[in-house]
Amino acid sequence: MATNNGTGAPVCPAPMKATSNGAFQNENPLDFALPLLIVQIILVVTLTRVLAFILRPLRQPRVIAEIIGGILLGPSALGRNKEFINKIFPKRSMTVLDTLANIGLLFFLFLVGLELDIRAIRRTGKKALGIAAAGISLPFVLGIGTSFVLRSTINKGVGEIAFLVFMGVALSITAFPVLARILAELKLLTTDVGRIAMSAAAVNDVVAWILLALAIALTGSNNSPLVSVWVLLCGSAFVLFAIFLLKPILTLMARRCLDGEPVKELYICITLSLVLAAGFVTDTIGIHALFGAFVVGIIVPKDGPFASVLIEKIEDLVSGLFLPLYFASSGLKTNVATIKGGQSWGLLVLVIFNACFGKIVGTIGVSMLFKVPFREALTLGFLMNTKGLVELIVLNIGKDRKVLNDQSFAILVLMALFTTFITTPIVMAIYKPARKGEPYKHRTIQRKDCDTELRILACFHSTRNIPTLINLIESSRGIRKKGHLCVYAMHLMELSERSSAITMIHKARKNGRPFWNKKRQDQDQMVIAFEAYQQLSSVTVRPMTAISALNTIHEDICTSADRKRAALILMPFHKHQRLDGSMESLGHSFHLVNQRVLRHAPCTVGILVDRGLGGTTQVVASEVSYSVVVPFSGGQDDREALAYGMRMAEHPGIKLTVLKFTAKPGMSLDSKADVGAESDKDNEILSEFISLSKRNESIGHEEKIVGSKEDIIAALRSMSKSSLFLVGRMSPTMPLTEKSTDCPELGHLGSYLASSDFSTTSSILVVQQYDPSTNAMEQAQFDGNEVSNAPLPDAV
Repeated sequence: MATNNGTGAPVCPAPMKATSNGAFQNENPLDFALPLLIVQIILVVTLTRVLAFILRPLRQPRVIAEIIGGILLGPSALGRNKEFINKIFPKRSMTVLDTLANIGLLFFLFLVGLELDIRAIRRTGKKALGIAAAGISLPFVLGIGTSFVLRSTINKGVGEIAFLVFMGVALSITAFPVLARILAELKLLTTDVGRIAMSAAAVNDVVAWILLALAIALTGSNNSPLVSVWVLLCGSAFVLFAIFLLKPILTLMARRCLDGEPVKELYICITLSLVLAAGFVTDTIGIHALFGAFVVGIIVPKDGPFASVLIEKIEDLVSGLFLPLYFASSGLKTNVATIKGGQSWGLLVLVIFNACFGKIVGTIGVSMLFKVPFREALTLGFLMNTKGLVELIVLNIGKDRKVLNDQSFAILVLMALFTTFITTPIVMAIYKPARKGEPYKHRTIQRKDCDTELRILACFHSTRNIPTLINLIESSRGIRKKGHLCVYAMHLMELSERSSAITMIHKARKNGRPFWNKKRQDQDQMVIAFEAYQQLSSVTVRPMTAISALNTIHEDICTSADRKRAALILMPFHKHQRLDGSMESLGHSFHLVNQRVLRHAPCTVGILVDRGLGGTTQVVASEVSYSVVVPFSGGQDDREALAYGMRMAEHPGIKLTVLKFTAKPGMSLDSKADVGAESDKDNEILSEFISLSKRNESIGHEEKIVGSKEDIIAALRSMSKSSLFLVGRMSPTMPLTEKSTDCPELGHLGSYLASSDFSTTSSILVVQQYDPSTNAMEQAQFDGNEVSNAPLPDAV
């Protein structure tokens, strides 16, 4: 601290100016608030993202990387270098950093409030409610016991009641957003364990915030108990004000936001301003600004597009940029070096033991009372032991209110880090709900017993694919009385680190538990389309949802197909047709999904290039009128395509034409293919087809003698007005385009037919017949990480 000459009076350092005049004016940008803040943000975000990448193989949630990144930047690691800490994180810059971090945290807690639906929590079953109560009460009691030990050793001189409430809350919290992502990552969302854990964690989250408000009310600088009473009364009055006055305003705005129309910018501005105003009010009361933002998030109506648009507007900036700053701010307060000596390490072990023991034993005990199997009860215990952001909020408030000192703060931060870190590996080790399904024989469309049921797993990304899918299904149902068609319609949803991913998880829940509101229209459109089709046909349709990261979603698809004993997986092509006829890619990740499914599928796979089969709407059965072409050169994939075409030909509205390509004497369609090896099988299915064509006038065939790719192209072009082409993926045909294709999953014929040069109206279904000798799923037998034992998504 500087002093004036002669007087010796202390002189405070001048406040940091916002911006510098630049290096050419001999000014160091790091001495000014804005450029220094920019450097801090870049450093924090880069470090946390690198750590998240390193921890990805361990399947750890990103919050782990952010907590570790904050600790590394603090006095525990890099902060031990005084030059670094004084240059990058000087004390006079911390006010700006903390303010920005808390603004980001304010809006993040608003997002957390948006994720919770109080109506759903009220519908929580007795089992989840009992588990939540046990998972809170026993750790809370152990936290109180732990507080007496800490107060008598390392945390002397703090208020007894405030400290014991803080310790109870710190040990009893379950991090709801973190738990939801862990369940999704481990593909447990749709298991009984996942449902119970999500419901119990939601109840736990709300109770934790009420207890936190109580703890904050008890930590004021004024020791008068009347002050705490006033704080609690005013906090309760604010909640009532929000419910009875703010909620009607938000409901009115939500009702004016119609599906398919943009939400007015004024409504967004009003809502975000209400979040800030509510934060100001609760901070003035003495609870905390975060509490006000959380309450506003809870009362925002979850129906309609309003809530999802709010999340869209703020989640990337808040979660990606501002939230890591809060972890950095926490890390700068965490000094692991303060934990030294046998006593400190013993206290750390005690705190971790009590936190884990309380959660796990409490959860197991009540779960067993509800007759939950022991392995599932143990899994629930570890899942409910997940900590995260709310834990750090509690600890930071406790440190700011002087309830926790440096040593107790560091111990509790390490406890939160440890309990969250162990969740994923332990759950993976002790709970493997999915086993490989019972072997089944009908894994292909081509089969000897044609009267058996055909099961199709039809996957789609959005409503764009649904009309064509339904029209294709309608064309595939045949007329057999015994061998009817059963379709599992699976909506593929990408799981990300965004808050909207958790909202998406809630929408896909089953039977309204815990967060599916049956009145929602935006999500129901897809289910309604298939349910309406089922009512009008003899086809059994069961909607499903798969929520995973795109690099693992093929596991859900393949395991679901295996469990449901599907004979065909229908996958949408990763490109869709624009109005001008050109094909536009949805992204390379979707492209890779199809390739992984082809490698690992336990049955036949069809990739559908959608060009509007039947138009953009569902066609009723009596109006189906499609011309289907099957180019046939031989081989197992061509035989599978032909078998599918023969089934479709049973529908009275389908006209089937088979183009059989025969090479000129002494020539081969593809020099690499050993066509003769399977010629007997080819002749067998062709004989069956010819026999069928004699009984059905809508079936025809043409034999084309071809000697070059030009001959094949000419034959295909003569059929370019057809509605649908059924093509074998590995059809023994020479490449039909000059340049190499970027879509090997379509094969030579499929790649040419899918090009806009050939047609802009014909849809294509590229078929790969199941072959156990080359199937990765059969060879690996779920070994390693190739295809995990993922449980089935449930029907919604």
